[in-house]
Amino acid sequence: MFEMLSGGILGSIFGGVFRLAPEVLKWMDKKNEREHELNMFKFQCDLEAQRGQQKLAEIGAQREAAIDVGVMDAFNNAITQQAEMVKAAGGWVASLSASVRPVVTYWVLFVWSFIHVWFAWNAWLAGAPAVEVFKTMMTPDFSALLSGTINYWFLDRTLSKRGI
Repeated sequence: MFEMLSGGILGSIFGGVFRLAPEVLKWMDKKNEREHELNMFKFQCDLEAQRGQQKLAEIGAQREAAIDVGVMDAFNNAITQQAEMVKAAGGWVASLSASVRPVVTYWVLFVWSFIHVWFAWNAWLAGAPAVEVFKTMMTPDFSALLSGTINYWFLDRTLSKRGI
């Protein structure tokens, strides 16, 4: 009797478990599927945010390029107008205008060099070693001034003549 009872009860229990198992598996599968969809949605939102940031950066770069083009056009127009004004004013005005940059260059180099020589002379009189005085005199500002002047007056003109 026990066998009959246990066989029927066990069969019912196993039957119920095996009937519920697919439903439990479906429920777990839907849960995993929802988590997967949520993760994919988050990734998609992040991707769209990155695309938006990239588009904003492109728009900003285009705007900056347009501003730079406008500034360069204004600069070129100012130079052209200045040249036309000098030509219209006459020969001596053109000569005076052409002499301004060289005169200012000579003046700045003379004043700066005079100050350097004066400091070097005073340092030498005070007994400072010549190497230390030279290192002190050759500041980045003086090097920039000297190299900029040499580049403008020699290298720029040489390259201009060659069409480079």
